[in-house]
Amino acid sequence: MTALTESPSQKQIYRVALASIIGSVIEQYDFLVTGIIAATVWGGVFFKLPALAAISAAIAVYGIGIVIRPVGAYIFGNIADRVGRKDAMVYALVLMGTSTLLIGLTPSYDSIGVVAPVLLIVFRLMQGISFGAEFGTASTWVVEQAANSKRRAFWGAWVGFAIPIGLLLGFGSVLLVKSLMTPQQFTAWGWRIFFFAGFLVAIVGIVIRSRTMDSFVFERLKADSATLKSPAYQVWREMPLRILRTSLVNAMFGGAFFLSFVFGTGYMKAVGFSGTQAESIGLIAAASMLVFMIIGSLLADSINRRTVLLTSAVVFLVFAIPYFYLINTRSFFLASIAEIIGFGFVFGFGYGAIPTFYTENFPTRYRASGASAAYQISQVYGGGLIPIVAGVLLHAYGIHKAYIYIGLFVMVYAVLAILAILATPETKGVNLES
Repeated sequence: MTALTESPSQKQIYRVALASIIGSVIEQYDFLVTGIIAATVWGGVFFKLPALAAISAAIAVYGIGIVIRPVGAYIFGNIADRVGRKDAMVYALVLMGTSTLLIGLTPSYDSIGVVAPVLLIVFRLMQGISFGAEFGTASTWVVEQAANSKRRAFWGAWVGFAIPIGLLLGFGSVLLVKSLMTPQQFTAWGWRIFFFAGFLVAIVGIVIRSRTMDSFVFERLKADSATLKSPAYQVWREMPLRILRTSLVNAMFGGAFFLSFVFGTGYMKAVGFSGTQAESIGLIAAASMLVFMIIGSLLADSINRRTVLLTSAVVFLVFAIPYFYLINTRSFFLASIAEIIGFGFVFGFGYGAIPTFYTENFPTRYRASGASAAYQISQVYGGGLIPIVAGVLLHAYGIHKAYIYIGLFVMVYAVLAILAILATPETKGVNLES
């Protein structure tokens, strides 16, 4: 590819960074809100089953949206690498907004019978496919735009900033809506408000993304007629080991996220914390995560990517068992420290480098496809599997013993991440035009 002669201005990089995080904010907002609603509302609204079976079915529908994400990574990675990063992000947000609205509009089982859960599954699949497009392509879009910036990792981390922002919006909106209505009203219709709000945010995001320029690195690739016919297939054919190796890195981070926010909140309640205390600790952790993410991104630029990632992985390895021990003390202060270190630091600090790490590990011709594939499959076997196994171990060994086995299990992910990081060459300063 011919060398680029001029770089985007700081303002142009900022506009792409802002546009790139919109969908990711909705994704994290949906993750929290839908998880709460699936566990507390959907069972009674969409399934005519005994209470426990209905809740299990609703949570399974929620999980479908995670499992299907690699399909979205493949579809939209292809679009991003053939047509453009911006176009793929606009199309993904259209699908995301549409499916989110349709979930909010889906009639109950009492209204249309068995068609209700079928529609819910279809719309959740659509939503999961759109979410599969987000992280890898959004990271590619903004990091390529900042290709010649000395703060490339910082700009890439904007995609990560969407995670605590989305979680804080989710927590805030749930608390607000619940405070304005009775539990009966919330179950009957109040839960739908979150999906209508998500749709409106998606509309704003579509407008912002449509008015933003594409990656100047990709524009040069198109000008050179160097795009591939099937980049998502080609990257699997040429770089399967790199996809799998880099996915091992994020499997640990995805596990830390789901372990803390999916399993950890319930674990704190089982130990003896009230729901309000557990949610307050979660808010503290989310706020600390944003701070550590900024610090991690700045150090990834000033030192390198691997040092930041290794630091997070080593802390996760060492702190896996003490994390649960501190929560078991039932001290609000010590549990907050556990979440700040085990989630805020481990996840936040590492994610200061993760978006740029993935983008820099794949060449331009199939960068979005490679980054998306590696990230999304890691979410399935990392973020999706860890809380399930943790729940099984908790049931088998009880509160006072399970944490040791859970800690040992997640330490395996930390070891694999460390080995994967050490096996991956440093990418700081790599030429993104290649």
